[in-house]
Amino acid sequence: MKMQIILRGTEWVQVVIMKRVPGALVLLAALGAFASPAAAQYAPQTGRAFWQGPYVGANLGYQWSAITANPTRPNGFAGGAQIGYNWQSNQFVYGVEADLQFTGADDTFAPWKFSNPWFGTLRGRAGLLMSNNILVYATGGFAYGSVRVENTFTGASESKLHPGWVLGVGMEVALTTNWSARAEYLYVNLSDRSYAQTGTSNGIENNLFRLGVNYRF
Repeated sequence: MKMQIILRGTEWVQVVIMKRVPGALVLLAALGAFASPAAAQYAPQTGRAFWQGPYVGANLGYQWSAITANPTRPNGFAGGAQIGYNWQSNQFVYGVEADLQFTGADDTFAPWKFSNPWFGTLRGRAGLLMSNNILVYATGGFAYGSVRVENTFTGASESKLHPGWVLGVGMEVALTTNWSARAEYLYVNLSDRSYAQTGTSNGIENNLFRLGVNYRF
């Protein structure tokens, strides 16, 4: 059963990457080409590396998930906020980012209803500038989040905090000297914990695709 869930999760990753991410990246690249003259105009006035410094932002996306040791597949919209800091060395950009997501992902199978009300990550980011205002990057680090299971027959429920890890890729496009837009894919694995409601250990594997905006200070 667990092997089937792992294979199913791998298939979802392939679907997300092959069918959803490229279209968003093409759109961002087009925005980058459109915004490139403005970015080139503003960059020299900053007095520092164009991408370097703190930023805050917001995001909205969709989450495809699988519960380990259970057939449920919680799916739903996810949105949240991020905060981070970048350093820039020539065409290389690296930094740290923390984010918090609230999700509507849930699913029911037999008596069990699983949901993932929220999760957060603390990640490193490292990327390469394709031009002055187009950044392609990889990201990874620590994840944590809540998993809730409800017995729909009895009404009893149980929630636990799960630790885990996260990996992802993305593209970010600077639209002006302060504003940027991005598309990002994250794989978030929240480790198994024991649940009395199911009589076994369950965790959640999330595939998250999201679009976001950042404001750099």
